Amino acid sequence: MARTRNGRRIALVTMDVRLADEPKGLDRSAYIAGTLAAAGYEVDLITSSFQHWEKAQRDTADQRYRSLPFRVVFIDAPSYKKNLDVARVRNHALVAKQVAVYLDAHPDYDLVLAKIPPNDLARVCGEFCRAHGIPFVVDVNDLWPEAMRMVLDVPVVSDVLFRPFLRDAEAAYRLADAAIGTSDEYALRPQKRNGREIPHITVYVGNDVAAFDAEACAHASAVHKPEGAFWVTYAGTIGKSYDIRTLVEAAGDIACAGHDDVQFMVLGGGPEKDRMEELARATAAPVTFPGYLPHAEMAAYLAASDVLVNSFVKRAPQCIVSKIGDYLAAGKPMVNTLDNAEFCAKVDRDGFGVNVAPEAPAELAGAILALKDDPHARERMGAAARAVAESQFDRPRAYRRIVDLVDKLLA
Repeated sequence: MARTRNGRRIALVTMDVRLADEPKGLDRSAYIAGTLAAAGYEVDLITSSFQHWEKAQRDTADQRYRSLPFRVVFIDAPSYKKNLDVARVRNHALVAKQVAVYLDAHPDYDLVLAKIPPNDLARVCGEFCRAHGIPFVVDVNDLWPEAMRMVLDVPVVSDVLFRPFLRDAEAAYRLADAAIGTSDEYALRPQKRNGREIPHITVYVGNDVAAFDAEACAHASAVHKPEGAFWVTYAGTIGKSYDIRTLVEAAGDIACAGHDDVQFMVLGGGPEKDRMEELARATAAPVTFPGYLPHAEMAAYLAASDVLVNSFVKRAPQCIVSKIGDYLAAGKPMVNTLDNAEFCAKVDRDGFGVNVAPEAPAELAGAILALKDDPHARERMGAAARAVAESQFDRPRAYRRIVDLVDKLLA
């Protein structure tokens, strides 16, 4: 064991990670870094001084970043205000150049693992690894530019604008020695146009199921659910890909049909939040928008709900998104409107919910009312959800596969 781990150095490179006790963001990369460090590797997590989720600069001298089980290397980066704008593209380009300089000045890494996107950052990591003859691993969390077309899809124009993103993605994938993906589709993406098979594993974003339970229990008293209420809940971004409009319209249909006990909770924030709140007010739909909640409070809301909705527009490029681990851990039936073949098949095969067509308010309302009227189905699907959470999405178990992959690459 000492021959393959102790003294071996790993650089884990990511732009958008939640660190320490930061209130917003996703901590997948930090969890991977901690898992590798616990296995005996020396890990440097290289990331931006700019906190993507809070849209604010970090105090990089804060002691909390020095109390982690891995070393954090901050790269100075300019700020931006929107998820998709020129300022963010500039941010990524500048950081990619600085990371390239940093890696060249620290050539003693034995392996680099880079989250993609951003694509240009992954590319420079791959180029460093190729130049120094060490393994390069990509962790595919999203597909750019495919996902960008949800915001801007104009014939010819989009092809021209997004060509650099596609070029960088394909370059990074050509350089990869192995791939991790948050779904089977994402894990296989690097070899799609590569002409070769790339070792790959699927490791869902997932969560720590025991920690989810503890959070939900500790914050249960903060959730005030009226007696006899039937809660239908969505948690996540309120943006272009996430079809909250259909959710609001379905809520209105259900209320008009006389089901006054059905209430909808939309947890989270995003660029469409104000517009969706106004739609709910204008249509008298029974939808509450508590806003962005800390993870622990969100867990308590999910645990108190009766049905959870994974809501997406037609042709959304996502697959198995980060919230799914929390949805499943809550042990509630899921209504899924994401028309991704991999995830729809999983919903059916694992039996934790039902699939309905996206952007179909009447069908969504019908599925919710069918579950409301069938407590046995809710119980069966909820039990299946919890079983899948424990067997496939629980990080302490699932993320060990990443350690095994790194062991093989460094053997």
